[in-house]
Amino acid sequence: MKILFTIVIALSIASHCFAQVPEKLSYQAVIRNSNDDLVANQEIGIQISILQSSADGTSVYVETQTTTTNYNGLLSIIIGEGSVESGEFESIDWSSDTFFLKTEIDITGGTSYTITGSSQLLSVPYALHAKTAESVTSSYNIGDLYGGGVIFLVDSTGEHGLIVSMVDLSTSYQWSNITDTNIGTTNSWDGDSNTTAIINQEGHSNSASQLCNDYTNNDYDTGIYSDWYLPGITELSLIDYHLYEINKAISNDGNSLTTEIEIGHYEENRSIYWSSTEYDSGKAYCYILSSKYRAPYGKSGSYKVRAIRAF
Repeated sequence: MKILFTIVIALSIASHCFAQVPEKLSYQAVIRNSNDDLVANQEIGIQISILQSSADGTSVYVETQTTTTNYNGLLSIIIGEGSVESGEFESIDWSSDTFFLKTEIDITGGTSYTITGSSQLLSVPYALHAKTAESVTSSYNIGDLYGGGVIFLVDSTGEHGLIVSMVDLSTSYQWSNITDTNIGTTNSWDGDSNTTAIINQEGHSNSASQLCNDYTNNDYDTGIYSDWYLPGITELSLIDYHLYEINKAISNDGNSLTTEIEIGHYEENRSIYWSSTEYDSGKAYCYILSSKYRAPYGKSGSYKVRAIRAF
């Protein structure tokens, strides 16, 4: 058997993103066997270790969990909610060193782990990192032109946040070519992980997530970036909350190629944007700017797409 890791570590944050420093991480991976077949709807045992300094370094935290893969072989857990074997997750000083994530998996649901993988946490979980900061001086503000777009969220450290693109990637695009499969991308705040899961589903060829993933912004004098993704539904609601600052920045940027986020009549689909958050096998959430409302729409429908990225 083998494991195919498809989704990077992401912070587990409450519905109001970055409002508080979280004590957990979300983790997802797709499990395939030696024939490259998905290990679907199967109980999996997993041991998670946070290692310090190197891939074979000292473990500062170890926990075990049992979970079940979904129809697409997707395993989803929250690190920090398992049975603790050693260490204290909340006591990790993320600013002190580099850290690695080690996973050990038993596809029979037990503790006889036969699949092992390690990867560096290349980006220290910055909201957790903030716990060790003695002082914070913010360099960024909502509405700033930065990182290829407009900042619409700044976290508690003042140094990280989220950016929305300066243009719609499409005014009419299908959520996915697969319209009848429950992927399990129900996360409302982590569009990055959702996007990866959607793209990696078996039989996928095109989607709003792929459109965002493939996007590289033009140079608007704030840099060129290629790490965009389809926002989760809560991330879209935050864009709406700061729509005044976003559209003001785009309107005043002096670039004729950029476009404000339009608020048109919902019956004309002018204000309906796809999120990466799934509702069920046949529907995913859209955000309707004209009515400030989120609702599930059929995945075969065609609606607007605007990308975001983290910094």
